[in-house]
Amino acid sequence: MLKASNRTLAIETVKLDGEKVRLFGWVDTIRDHGKITFIDLRDRSGKVQCVGNKLPKLSAESVVEIEGTVQKRPDKLVNPKMQTGKVEISIDNLTILSRADEIPLPLDTDGLEIEELARLNYRYLDLRRERMSNNIRLRSKVTQFVRNWLMDREFCEIETPILTKTTPEGARDFIVPSRYQKGKFYALPQSPQQYKQLLMVAGFERYFQIARCFRDEDPRADRAYGEFSQFDIEMSFVTQEEILKLSEEMFTDMIKKLFPDKKITKTPWPRISHNEAQKKYKSDKPDLRKDKKDKDELACAWIIDFPLFVKQTKEDFFHGLGEAKWAPSHHMFTSPHSDDLDLLDRDPSKVRGLQHDLVINGVEVGGGSIRIHDSKIQSKIFDLIGFSDKQKKEFEHMLTAFRYGVPPHGGIAPGVERFLYAVLGERSIREVMAFSMTAGGQTAVMDAPSKATKGQLRELGIDMSSKKDR
Repeated sequence: MLKASNRTLAIETVKLDGEKVRLFGWVDTIRDHGKITFIDLRDRSGKVQCVGNKLPKLSAESVVEIEGTVQKRPDKLVNPKMQTGKVEISIDNLTILSRADEIPLPLDTDGLEIEELARLNYRYLDLRRERMSNNIRLRSKVTQFVRNWLMDREFCEIETPILTKTTPEGARDFIVPSRYQKGKFYALPQSPQQYKQLLMVAGFERYFQIARCFRDEDPRADRAYGEFSQFDIEMSFVTQEEILKLSEEMFTDMIKKLFPDKKITKTPWPRISHNEAQKKYKSDKPDLRKDKKDKDELACAWIIDFPLFVKQTKEDFFHGLGEAKWAPSHHMFTSPHSDDLDLLDRDPSKVRGLQHDLVINGVEVGGGSIRIHDSKIQSKIFDLIGFSDKQKKEFEHMLTAFRYGVPPHGGIAPGVERFLYAVLGERSIREVMAFSMTAGGQTAVMDAPSKATKGQLRELGIDMSSKKDR
């Protein structure tokens, strides 16, 4: 049993020359020179070298307790690569708290040379490597920065439901059966889109949350399968320009504080129309870096003036849109440009949406828009994308709420993982997630998805047997 005592972290030893200390951590490396053994002990703060003789037999990654004395290293033995490289711990006593078996994958590299499935299967080990540990700790600092920055500007953090309603919004829903209302299903939110708009109706004016989102869509390097997080931000009585300025200020302040080695190419960030981006760069997420091999250069830009509609595909229809000529370019709640309202009846293909995408180094980090707050315009959009009366009723809660005084509003929702993926120049978005899913949709470490028991299915009113089995 671990005895209560004052614990010293590895990083603290640099200021404790000559003092007795008690350290806990993992055996990072072992160098046995016969009569004397050197150990690099790792804890959450870093590493420190420990030296002793007649130590118990150790294996790498075992968890140990070390009692000893901090002493300065001779000048010629100082290790400038370690923050604690000027000191070492002379071991008086070493206790093995948990002995580790042979580790199934190397942890002393960046891990990128290892097959990803193996890393995900042993993610709890993979996260011990320095690069991954730094990524996850940096992610925590990024979310905390955003939370504090927005709170200082009178935003209210509000959690919205995870169990919600399935509505046709463009991507496949994950659905959850209801035990109390058999035959009906909840959906995990693709985003808090409808709830945050209802919060504007409720009068909160400035809302945010670090929102968890769920989409059953194919994975890519910049998009994880299943679930991800986003900085969900919504404001009332706001223009598109004000949204862009606030977002740009927030991310600029964050980069200066948390990523001091990164340099933003151009400030203010360029605003590029969708049409110009396609003509000049052949992409709606252009990489504007002067040197595309320079990971420390951040070329940030806004893409605006997107077409409100695109031609509908079979995939759009499969995802729940009505059978029609048009599909939303962004989503069905994006407001048309005020100058183009008359084109909704005459030529929808020329209508511009008040959509904005944040692009960093060729990665679409996040998007947002000014929302529709006029129920008549919202109904018109539903008609143009081919919604039936039955499909419109799926959004009756929104249209009803809009009858009771809804302010003009809009926002943005940059992805937490996408931002880090772009800024760090990682090869995959999964490198900034603690427990990401595999490309095949299996949860890292866990055997999920898995089969439900017959009892669980019976309680939910679900029959999985085929006709011939009945």
